[in-house]
Amino acid sequence: MTHPTLRTPDPTTGPATGRATGPVRSVDTAVVGGGIVGLAHALAAARRGDRVVLFERDGYAVGASIRNFGMIWAIGQQRGAVYQRALRSREIWLELGAKTGMWAEPTGSLHLARRPDELAVLEEFVATTPAAREHGTTMITAAEAARRGPAVRAEGLLGAMWSPTEVNVDPRLAVPAVAAHLAEEYGVDVRFGTAVRGIAAPRLSTTDGEWRADRIVVCSGNDFATLYPEVFRASGLVRCKLQMLRTGAQPDGWQLGPMLCGGLTLLHYAAFEDCTARAALDARMRAELPFHREHGIHVLLSQTADSRLTIGDSHAYAATHDPFASEEIDQAILGSLREFARIPDPRITERWTGCYPSLRDGRTELVADPEPGVTVVNGVGGAGMTLSFGLAEEVLGR
Repeated sequence: MTHPTLRTPDPTTGPATGRATGPVRSVDTAVVGGGIVGLAHALAAARRGDRVVLFERDGYAVGASIRNFGMIWAIGQQRGAVYQRALRSREIWLELGAKTGMWAEPTGSLHLARRPDELAVLEEFVATTPAAREHGTTMITAAEAARRGPAVRAEGLLGAMWSPTEVNVDPRLAVPAVAAHLAEEYGVDVRFGTAVRGIAAPRLSTTDGEWRADRIVVCSGNDFATLYPEVFRASGLVRCKLQMLRTGAQPDGWQLGPMLCGGLTLLHYAAFEDCTARAALDARMRAELPFHREHGIHVLLSQTADSRLTIGDSHAYAATHDPFASEEIDQAILGSLREFARIPDPRITERWTGCYPSLRDGRTELVADPEPGVTVVNGVGGAGMTLSFGLAEEVLGR
């Protein structure tokens, strides 16, 4: 994995004290946070012609933006404006892939139905969602699903929903590639290893001196205690802890093709909440898979640029989480995967936990203006890769 060059403190500001000993540097837009939400806002501002600086306290992005599936997953998003936002983000990901050469594959996705109640939810969704149909979403037979997806376990499969809109990126490569593109293409001043210690708009105090910006966008992700903590206390934001796994590179460059998921996913994403058939599915899953429902397990399968497979995940919501991973949860994830997918080399080479901010009241993002000239953007939950580029254009276009 490559990362943007780490900038050292400017000698005109002294040794990382945050106290200016030289001139205050000025830009049009300052972005706080180097995860995908921050990068998206820096890109949107730069495309408007702004002079932009981006501050990230770590030496490179290490949070939720690189601990995910790399799924640009429009099909799961809330119907209406949020779905359209996801489609706009998809366009930008493909543009960035073409410009930078980073891996961004429009693989599409398959929702696999192995029980009648799962099939009923998918059929209802397709029948009642014209926007998805207009973009090619359709029901296909079990045989067709097996032809499209080499990993699909055809035995016992009743049918599947095919969606062509999903794009697969490799988050550990894509996030630093976007940061490098910002610097190279738009001249964005990307300052990794620089923490913002305080804001009194239009001023920012950082560990690399004092700055001034006409617009400040705070995209601090999981760190919502440092800047404007009162905004987050009032927001209802909590942290979601998840567990994920990854295999080694598959033999002979084997390709997954469409990203895959099973019946539990229909209980996770907002796209399916209005389906009347979902109630029966939920009741059965609670009776048959109480451990999975208790731990928010649903199972997705994606691939990386070098043919490794990413598997997950679980969901636990709280203000604070312990740092420990549960082997029982990992085994439940893998057991569910084996029911609908067969992969050449299933040996697990990596396991990790992730943590991201989440709103639990149906909102898809937190956008707040704590003082003139400052906008806080957070709470995109597990859809940061899917929604951030479109959201950033909307926020900066207000």
